[in-house]
Amino acid sequence: MGHGWGMGFSIWCILIVIGFILFYFLKGHTNKGYSSAQDILDRRYANGEINTEEYEEKSNILKKIG
Repeated sequence: MGHGWGMGFSIWCILIVIGFILFYFLKGHTNKGYSSAQDILDRRYANGEINTEEYEEKSNILKKIG
């Protein structure tokens, strides 16, 4: 008696909140350890693996496609 909409609404609210919490944590963990192409290019240039000309050329390409 009296549980009709109130009980169903409460369950849906709880499920939605749990869904948002799971989404937030899963989204946060998927980007861990990920490096963008520009980050990798910057690192290679800083380590001396590529010269300035090659760095600028590849950086400009990344800016055009990104």
